[in-house]
Amino acid sequence: MRYLKPMACLFAVLVLAAAVAAEETTQPSVTVSSESVSGKPGLTPSDKLAITNGTLTIAGKSLNYTATAGYMSLKDEAGKPRANVFFVAYTAGGTVKGQAAASGSLTLVSGQIGTATTIPAAAPAPAARPLMFVFNGGPGSAAVWLHLGAAGPKRIDIPADGTAPKAPYRLVDNDASWLPATDLVFVDPVSTGYSRPATPEQGKEFHGFHEDISSIGEFVRLYLTKNQRWDSPIFLAGESYGTTRAAGLAEHLQQNVGVNVSGVVLISTVLNFAMLAPHEGNDLPYLTYLPTYTAVAWYHGKIKGKREDLLKEAERFALNEYTVALAKGASLSEEDRGKAAGKIAELTGLTKEYVLACDLRIEPSRFEKELLRGDGKVVGRFDGRLTGWATDPANDSAEWDPSFDGFLTAYTSAMNEYARGTLKYENDLPYEVLTGKVNPWNYNSGGWSGYLYVGDNMRNAMTRNPNLKLLIAAGWYDLATPYFGVDYTANHLGLAKDLRKNITQTYYAGGHMVYHERTAAEQLERDVARMIESAVH
Repeated sequence: MRYLKPMACLFAVLVLAAAVAAEETTQPSVTVSSESVSGKPGLTPSDKLAITNGTLTIAGKSLNYTATAGYMSLKDEAGKPRANVFFVAYTAGGTVKGQAAASGSLTLVSGQIGTATTIPAAAPAPAARPLMFVFNGGPGSAAVWLHLGAAGPKRIDIPADGTAPKAPYRLVDNDASWLPATDLVFVDPVSTGYSRPATPEQGKEFHGFHEDISSIGEFVRLYLTKNQRWDSPIFLAGESYGTTRAAGLAEHLQQNVGVNVSGVVLISTVLNFAMLAPHEGNDLPYLTYLPTYTAVAWYHGKIKGKREDLLKEAERFALNEYTVALAKGASLSEEDRGKAAGKIAELTGLTKEYVLACDLRIEPSRFEKELLRGDGKVVGRFDGRLTGWATDPANDSAEWDPSFDGFLTAYTSAMNEYARGTLKYENDLPYEVLTGKVNPWNYNSGGWSGYLYVGDNMRNAMTRNPNLKLLIAAGWYDLATPYFGVDYTANHLGLAKDLRKNITQTYYAGGHMVYHERTAAEQLERDVARMIESAVH
């Protein structure tokens, strides 16, 4: 694989999730002890799990499920603890208060200590159910975004238009949960969520591209073994840097663990970090960001016309006249420079003079500030539809992200309340929704290009397993991982023609966290269910 250069946190966001409508359990919850594995305070032992049961009702149909929250202990071959990885797993089946277990019920062994729960006989055997491992990005993000935002049985009550919710935050039943289609395991990489290395010094063993892939791969192996799920169809889902992880993990599991992945879901994708680093010597991002600038400018009424027509024109211009103009550099004639600047202004809502002052190259943070400068506002990086007041009107770049700050507090509060109140999981460590403790992250930038690239990992996994399905989901208004950059990467994977049919690309009327917009969340759930169905039949 080629390696790419570390960049500032791509963030997060996101990974898939599922937090379920949990009803009271028919058995006492298992409460996590606060003793230390290593003899030092702060690290919770991994031999206790909190297990609860609940019911999810969608379109009048009920699905009982079992929720398991706790640690998976990663150890070296001598049995010495290396880290505890926190996870929340949801499996179809379980008994709810007032409902007796069916005769002939199955026994599901959950987690590290073999705690048994009953599953009604009518539920499918665990091995027959798809099993999806879900994580967010960062690096440094917990899986809570996809967990309580998109995939889990519970979700944060976010306004239908995807604007930030107001405190106090509350969880509601998620009628767009992925649980009807697959069992779900939300994984917090080491140092995120409640996950911790055994000692602070051991953090560097996990804080890097290869290190992260290896540790998550070991988690998957242990989970399959301890829960007897080796026969289940296995899926991976990631958001943002989580897509980088998913691509690398798909090949790693195949080549080093012996697991063939049936399907991969990539949300707000980054497989080529060169797409996200516009600066001198790298003109590619200026081309791939342009259509998203067009979408955001259209949304805010700065340009007129049909969005679909405008995006097609922006994509055509980016791959033709714009590419030629940037490639010519100083040799570009003044006449052609003026024509290119005029077209960019027409497609972005910026002035021709501003585009010329930027030498035809508009950086994302500058666009976020310049588009609504006259209104004293900035547009969001994670969702260009959302706006906030500028704190420094004279600054040339956005000072903050109005599409992130309000959500960070919502997810932090909701997860802390949900863990203790519903999952019955107790841990006094801070739940790290998004942390800088993983820095410096080792991007393994040993290649000539200087940018991390994992498109070849994805290509290799799909080539060696021609049945692997790939779903790539993108938001029109995402200024963190622009959709056209994802298209560009997908078109340059180097897959055989017959394998390209295994890729499905979908687009949504949202931003980086596409599922914050309600209709997009519902569409995403349908798209994921279809991909799973096509992969297992």
